[in-house]
Amino acid sequence: MVKEVVLNEEIKFGNQRPFVLLAGPCAIESEERSLKVAEGIKEITDRLGIPYVFKSSYDKANRSSIDSYRGPGLEEGLKILEKVKREFDLPVLSDVHTAEEAEYAADVLDIMQIPAFLSRQTDLVTAVGATGRVVNVKKGQFLAPWDIEQVVEKIESTNNQRILLTERGASFGYNNLVVDMRSLPRMRETGYPVVFDATHSVQLPGGAGDRSGGEREYVPHLARAAAGAGIDALFMEVHDRPEEALCDGPNMVRLDDLEDILRKIQAIDEIVKED
Repeated sequence: MVKEVVLNEEIKFGNQRPFVLLAGPCAIESEERSLKVAEGIKEITDRLGIPYVFKSSYDKANRSSIDSYRGPGLEEGLKILEKVKREFDLPVLSDVHTAEEAEYAADVLDIMQIPAFLSRQTDLVTAVGATGRVVNVKKGQFLAPWDIEQVVEKIESTNNQRILLTERGASFGYNNLVVDMRSLPRMRETGYPVVFDATHSVQLPGGAGDRSGGEREYVPHLARAAAGAGIDALFMEVHDRPEEALCDGPNMVRLDDLEDILRKIQAIDEIVKED
């Protein structure tokens, strides 16, 4: 059994609780789209009784090309996330890329996310930990599951034990990722809740030349497998029209398909966590 990480009265991770959904568009494209997707996902999770955190990035600094869309930036992005919080009474999550951003972003974000490529950046990890917010660490594609222990120690050094650990696939040759489901119980040995990133795990990094490709058709399969292995939260990037998305469209889940996917994962999660 892992530590229980409390976000608020309604949303708690770990301790055999039902999984929490972390979901939304990859990057913030506009206020209108952010509100539309947040509302759509909330309607679904309210029907299913799934705790929900809205996810979207104000900046995606780790892009394939200099011309790739990154988002509206820190100031404008946080304003949009703050509006999502206010309109729908939802906690919000976004990536933080520099130590300098951390304190400013913590005024709005409920969960601060360390991007996978930056998971070994000590100054960033400790600055985010020092905010006292819940920290979600994406395990780097280049890290073994047991390597995450060093990242955990860095965050704990700031007296923050509100930590989530996310599996998002490991580099397997060129432009490909694979998921070793053993990494979920292995990371749980740290004593912290684990998250499965179902959409980045089907990404083909740089697979489309100047951008990443993806195989969204495999998202439901991997998500069900992860639920069977045992997860405390599920991370999914969701878009109303992925073919028009400005970032990571090929691996994002279509909003219209989300409810069916979640129902099946919920059923597996309940079986795995039976007393």
